[in-house]
Amino acid sequence: MKRILLSIGFLAALYADGQQKENPKKDSFLFLEPVELKSIRAGENTPFTKTNLSKKEIEKANLGQDLPFILNQTASVIVNSDAGNGVGYTGIRIRGTDASRINITLNGIPFNDAESQGTFFVDLPDFSSSISSLQVQRGVGTSSNGPGAFGASINISTNEVNTKSYAELNNSYGSFNTWKNTIKAGSGLLGNHFTTDVRLSRISSDGYIDRASSDLKSFYFSTAYLSKKSSLRFNIFSGKEKTYQAWYGVSEADLKTNRTINYAGIEKPGDPYNNETDNYKQTHYQLLFNHGLSDKIKFNAALFYIKGKGYYEEYRADQAYADYGIPEPLIGNQVITKTDLVRQLWLDNDFYGNIFSLHYKDSITQLTFGGGWNRYVGNHYGEVIWAEKGLAVPARWYDLNAFKNDLSFYFKEQTKFNQYFNLFYDLQYRRVKYDINGFRDNPDLTINNNYNFFNPKAGLSFSKDSWSGYLSYSRGQKEPNREDFEAGINQQPKAEKLNDYELGVEKRNNKCQVGITGYYMKYKDQLVLTGKINDVGAYTRINIPKSYRMGIELTGTSEIKSWLKVSANFSISRNKVQDFTEFIDDYDNGGQKTNSYSTTDIAYSPNMVGAATITFLPVKKFEFSLLSKYVGKQYLDNTENENRKLNAYYLQDARLIYTISNRWLKEMNIILQANNIFNNLYEPNGYTFSYIYGGSNTTENYYYPMAGTNYMMGINIRL
Repeated sequence: MKRILLSIGFLAALYADGQQKENPKKDSFLFLEPVELKSIRAGENTPFTKTNLSKKEIEKANLGQDLPFILNQTASVIVNSDAGNGVGYTGIRIRGTDASRINITLNGIPFNDAESQGTFFVDLPDFSSSISSLQVQRGVGTSSNGPGAFGASINISTNEVNTKSYAELNNSYGSFNTWKNTIKAGSGLLGNHFTTDVRLSRISSDGYIDRASSDLKSFYFSTAYLSKKSSLRFNIFSGKEKTYQAWYGVSEADLKTNRTINYAGIEKPGDPYNNETDNYKQTHYQLLFNHGLSDKIKFNAALFYIKGKGYYEEYRADQAYADYGIPEPLIGNQVITKTDLVRQLWLDNDFYGNIFSLHYKDSITQLTFGGGWNRYVGNHYGEVIWAEKGLAVPARWYDLNAFKNDLSFYFKEQTKFNQYFNLFYDLQYRRVKYDINGFRDNPDLTINNNYNFFNPKAGLSFSKDSWSGYLSYSRGQKEPNREDFEAGINQQPKAEKLNDYELGVEKRNNKCQVGITGYYMKYKDQLVLTGKINDVGAYTRINIPKSYRMGIELTGTSEIKSWLKVSANFSISRNKVQDFTEFIDDYDNGGQKTNSYSTTDIAYSPNMVGAATITFLPVKKFEFSLLSKYVGKQYLDNTENENRKLNAYYLQDARLIYTISNRWLKEMNIILQANNIFNNLYEPNGYTFSYIYGGSNTTENYYYPMAGTNYMMGINIRL
């Protein structure tokens, strides 16, 4: 609390100083630039691999699917969805790494869950409708706020200043009874200083998978005061989700005959339990201050608080009262030891802190000093709310806390040392303190760990005429996730380490851009997915001493004719685990059997990923696009076993946009999108486990199928 009060005082002092020096009547421009992004985003001459998406590009794809699906056409990206249609719980992998290794910030503020380090955009439904710009950095990238980036970082900004008033109605409807309804409005610039933007959203869908329904609601509110030298902005946005669970996947046998089956809720006799749902509400508060100390020096600071609370509910059959600490009821003369029951597993968490940056720029040099501090407080508890054989009162059978402190500082310098070359370096220190007071299945296991990470980065960039290029090295380090610690006191995981080398060349002119990037990502103690999952769909991971990813990414855009545009990307990679040991449960003899492998593919890491978009503009205000996606085969574990894999797949989508505008209507877009028009049956995600029983080795594969041909239509009206 003392730290927060000091930060508020510092903000107030800087704000007052800015107010005394400026005269509103003489303002020729306002402070419109969000400095919080300049501190963590890669600039044009920064030597890192990046892709920028504009608001207009995001709007074209925003028909109700989660943000990962909007990023599906960017390089080295693979997306998946529990419900099978991109609504509800979704996942993203970049360069084969999952969301727990992708650093995500919202206006410079960390978004990754502090414990799992994953990102759950289902908690912020339709957040894409408030995004003004987005940058994806592949690899380690520049220092950011929050957990370490091992596959990529995604920096999202909503702090656009709309100088003119507006109102928008966005409505979409499509397959599986999917609806998206959005209302947006903005005041424009009032009195040359004030601006306000609001959004209300609702998304609902029955889902492709049986009962995989989603009921999602959210709002966004932002108001700002802008002067010549300063801006002060307050954001509050919140999401509430209720989704029927679909995280168990579909068995290999059922995939052939009933690919939409959902095992959630079927422990209940008769019809599936109708409230086998995940329920969560998350609210974000952001206070951001930008101040121009001079023409060359700009300062940014922000305070944030994120409140999350929710549970998932499930019906469990034939459960022992003793396992839940519930007294066994007596019916007649018989003691009842087991019962069917309904339980809720709760998470009640608080995440708060501050970030800051000081940015200097002249004609030759850019300097940035920044950092942040945040604290996470998480309460995990479970309650039995009903039991078939009797329950006197709701029973709480575990109640556990976790605490995490994260402190980081970074210093970046980019210097132009001649006409064509820029030198860049970036030094980051990060300290993490993690305290876990037990786990649901291991309540007596207490974890107290401290991590100190020093992450240097350096690179050289080149630019002359239409050519540009870069060479860089980045060091990344990352603490394990909460579930990684649950294995036991003698099997504690180590922190992961990564050395990332990137080399890129690009040629650009008014009509065409072509780029090639080569990368080599060498890991030490990478926590690798094994294919096993726990009760909430999280995978068990182990440290692998040696592993690496290396590849080439090709990107290009071209305006062939005024009516024909093409953009494409293609990635070829080699992703290997060295000296891997597989453990298989031996139910015949007890214990585990081991198999050793010298070099195998890393799970969920295809060797080829590609995307292409061809856009036709035959007449004014009419746009027709063909969107293609190819993903090579992926293995479900690290054994490179052909019987444990996800098949390669190719998708073809089509999108039509027609724009209408007149005197009273600023713009109306009619969007029709057909997804998977060739009706390919594919599965981008899954898991596997093997065991020995009856003298034979049995492997069970589970998959998350995606929908065949499906449609969405949207009407966006801007007044």
